[in-house]
Amino acid sequence: MTSPDLTQANIDKIAELFPSVVTESSDVDGNPARAVDFDLLRQELSDFIVEGPQERYRLDWPGKRAAAFTANAPIAKTFRPVREESVDFDTTKNLFIEGDNLDALKLLQESYLGKVKLIYIDPPYNTGNDFVYNDDFAESSAGYLERSSQASAAGERFLANTESSGRFHSDWLSMMYARLKLARALLTEDGVIFISIDDHEVDNLRKVCGEVFGERNFIAQLVWRARKFTDMRATTNVSTDHEYVLAYARTSEGCLRGVERDESKFGNPDDDPRGPWMSRSILGLATREQRPNLHYDLIDPATDTVYPPNPSTGWRYSSDRMAEMVSEGRILFPSREGGRPREKKFRAEMQTDLIAFRSVIEEVYTADGTQEGRELLGSGVFAFPKPTRLIKELVRQGTESDSIVLDFFAGSGTTGDAVSRLNAEDGGTRRYILVQLDEVADANTDAATAGYRTIAEVSRERIRRAGADTRSQAGVLGDALDVGFRSLRIDTTNMTDVLRAPDDTDQLTLSDFGSSVKPDRTGEDLLFQVLLDWGLELTMPIQKETIDGFEVYDVEEGALILCTRPREARDLSLSLSLSLGLPRPSRSVSRFVSCSSTKTSRTTRRASTSGRCSVNARHTLRSRPYDRRSLVGGA
Repeated sequence: MTSPDLTQANIDKIAELFPSVVTESSDVDGNPARAVDFDLLRQELSDFIVEGPQERYRLDWPGKRAAAFTANAPIAKTFRPVREESVDFDTTKNLFIEGDNLDALKLLQESYLGKVKLIYIDPPYNTGNDFVYNDDFAESSAGYLERSSQASAAGERFLANTESSGRFHSDWLSMMYARLKLARALLTEDGVIFISIDDHEVDNLRKVCGEVFGERNFIAQLVWRARKFTDMRATTNVSTDHEYVLAYARTSEGCLRGVERDESKFGNPDDDPRGPWMSRSILGLATREQRPNLHYDLIDPATDTVYPPNPSTGWRYSSDRMAEMVSEGRILFPSREGGRPREKKFRAEMQTDLIAFRSVIEEVYTADGTQEGRELLGSGVFAFPKPTRLIKELVRQGTESDSIVLDFFAGSGTTGDAVSRLNAEDGGTRRYILVQLDEVADANTDAATAGYRTIAEVSRERIRRAGADTRSQAGVLGDALDVGFRSLRIDTTNMTDVLRAPDDTDQLTLSDFGSSVKPDRTGEDLLFQVLLDWGLELTMPIQKETIDGFEVYDVEEGALILCTRPREARDLSLSLSLSLGLPRPSRSVSRFVSCSSTKTSRTTRRASTSGRCSVNARHTLRSRPYDRRSLVGGA
């Protein structure tokens, strides 16, 4: 009876917020104990790279601290909607995002914090030829492109990671580490992440995931038999037929659903009044030294045949319980020589219709994914996509019927395809968010020959065609399926740099200054930046009206109203939305008008109506690029 160990309680709280800073140490008696790595904690709370010499048990590599810093560094970017590349833009709940997934994960942090039930990613395997993302936010985009000699119109951002670089593992780990740290924050408390990987980095990836998600949240290292036929080209005389899928939970409570029982295994050949049953082994799991009470001779009362226990396993039940089961006719004694007793397990006594999901995934192969891609896109357009059945089963295991699924290495878009097809099967309304880098398709590939400029274009076309196919196969129920997607593109902020601070201006001189909104940006561009700033989901329904030249965007019937005006217009009163009979909004924003002081905290804005615009809101100019901490998406 002692008072609580407050130190350990505090460590538990820190571990929940920052699993990567909790490490293994030793107490005064030399026993293992959890402790906080204060160098790592300082890094989580610092806006610069923290150096630290402390020895610790963990995976380390050159660039790890920089990767942690990169994950936390802010960016001045936004999502721009692309209606012409979307399907059912106004009604769909799905998202397709084109651009660097590190940027995407940062931009999604407020709108989808703690809302994603399942993440599946198939990152580039580190084979020595695959690209890795070169993350550097210490310089401008123009400077980065100039330094890396990558100034293509597509904004290509990848470098070869050859084994000769000396950073073969380090670059790949840094790329993954930053993204996994951001991805964890998006998961629900009972969320799960699945990561496809092969032998090159599976050991390192497990260590990284153990650090990011916490080792206690490890679920399984699933083995997927990916190859159907033996690889005759193997130089080591070993045909590597498998890959892995690592599974980690957001918290220790996270788990998989399980699979339905095979009801065909149950029968009632002896007309037992207790109903259908199946034969089950009664072997135990312990040696005589471990569980001596489970090692005894089992005797068939009808024949007096003695069945000794297996020395390495013993029996499943104690001798007293086994005697009860024999008397109740629950033990099946063999009729042939050499057989072993088994249990009669009745279906009616089983508490659930589900059994455990097996760690070995079979009967679905890479060749299946290749065939699917060929049927949807044509031969060779995308090399070795994951099969839909594999992703569909993982999604089935880790989601509810209305969950959000995220894939930030979308590739050919298999995850989006799988979510739509699973919804068609079980009537679910799951939503997906796909992110794909606008990687330029090599000129020598079938994708380029088929007219696809980037891999993102391939992804969009895949889910576009797969959605149409899913809806067609669903027949009369197809119209109710959401097989569309809102296409968004990552771009720089909508706001321009201005040289004059708000306090240096007044109402009379305001008209002398230029707009702080970039000239190529639309009202809908501004709307999506405001949605991000307010932490609103990006698939909310949007209604647009043009009234007396003003564009009025109503998000989810008054959750937010954005009013923009032509550049030549001189004045705008925010009482306009009310006078025109629009619903009184929870939030209202007008272009070039600030709703309230930029010092208002985000917590205050969400907890009260202080963020509502008033008729007398004064005009301001920003003295810096658009900041995610500021109040509105105006200037």
